[in-house]
Amino acid sequence: MDGNLQTMPVTAIPMPAQASGSVPALWPSVVMAFAATCIAIGIMWDISWHQTIGRDTFWTPAHMVIYLGGALGGCVGGWLAIQYTFLASPEEKAATVGVFGARAPLGAWIAIWGAVAMLTSGPFDNWWHNAYGLDVRIVSPPHAVLGLGMFGITFGALLLVLTRQNHLRDGAGSGLFIWVGGIFLVLGGVFLLEYIFPNEQHAATFYVVCALTFPFRLLALGRAARTSWPTTRVAVVYILVVCLVAWILPLFPAQPKLAPIYNPVNHMVPLPFPLLLIFPAVALDLVLRRVGGATGWRRMILALVLGAMFLAIFIPVQWYFAKFLLSPMADNWFFVGNRVWNYGSRLGEWTTQFWRTNPSGHDADLLTFPRLAWCWALAAGSAWLGLLLGGWMRKVQR
Repeated sequence: MDGNLQTMPVTAIPMPAQASGSVPALWPSVVMAFAATCIAIGIMWDISWHQTIGRDTFWTPAHMVIYLGGALGGCVGGWLAIQYTFLASPEEKAATVGVFGARAPLGAWIAIWGAVAMLTSGPFDNWWHNAYGLDVRIVSPPHAVLGLGMFGITFGALLLVLTRQNHLRDGAGSGLFIWVGGIFLVLGGVFLLEYIFPNEQHAATFYVVCALTFPFRLLALGRAARTSWPTTRVAVVYILVVCLVAWILPLFPAQPKLAPIYNPVNHMVPLPFPLLLIFPAVALDLVLRRVGGATGWRRMILALVLGAMFLAIFIPVQWYFAKFLLSPMADNWFFVGNRVWNYGSRLGEWTTQFWRTNPSGHDADLLTFPRLAWCWALAAGSAWLGLLLGGWMRKVQR
């Protein structure tokens, strides 16, 4: 009931079958999960390509993997729209969402929109590089369009596997949802890359962007999943995927093709070691299992608590882990350490120092109490939105 706390057990909760008694087919969920995985791996590979080789051509293998994911997601969504519009029974059509007379699952419509955005961003990105420089920052207008498209494909895949999970009993289908949820978390981290290098992890900006991004995604996924320890499992998938990419890419030799070259790398440059989100994820799971079903004003109080809990665990863990990552002990294949700098980096003391937190420098970005309070406000707002979205996702049947 609204205004009351409801106990939310960790174990799977049975759901009634769809009105038609049918369960969505498995293959669209599997293909969409594969498409989302291609996008996540492709974007990390593409970033590494820019850091190692530079912008040489639009037709790089990394770009092809990204657009393969977009094309697969769009094709699956398009086929489902054709199937449910022209080939489905009236009962099956009633269990879908209508758009301009056509019928398809909600996840399919979002994936179609995402595929259109991704395909639009391709020529836009190529023109942007030709007009403003062959190698530019991660955050740019065409990359923003691409990011929205990738969000559409990944979120569409998430809703598609979620719909199937919600039609099955005893937590069946949750494994695929956890995997796609982990990919959803990976993409959230990738687009923060410019702010999360180890030597920036004592800066206030780092904790601001993390507070804004991760509680929302973790709690939405944890609230929607019908399995034990969902946020922890999602965080494990995130760490596993990012680590595998960071460990595999440096095995391939590569050389820069754009000047100026200050750091002559001879292998693909890895992305930084993943953030230790698993520690706050465990704490969030412990709370969700008790009061995850809070609604109304109690959900707002819960969001304040969860936001504070996320920061209370994440800040000290990441703070001291960042010190380790900047030390010689982390300069190895496992933690990648000082190997994350691109060909255009002038290596020096700044690569092993928290250079944005020098009180006497113009880049001072200290984590003061006012900024910590701002982080809490953002984390609480992010947590509230995550709980709200996750509660809605538990009910998705289309």
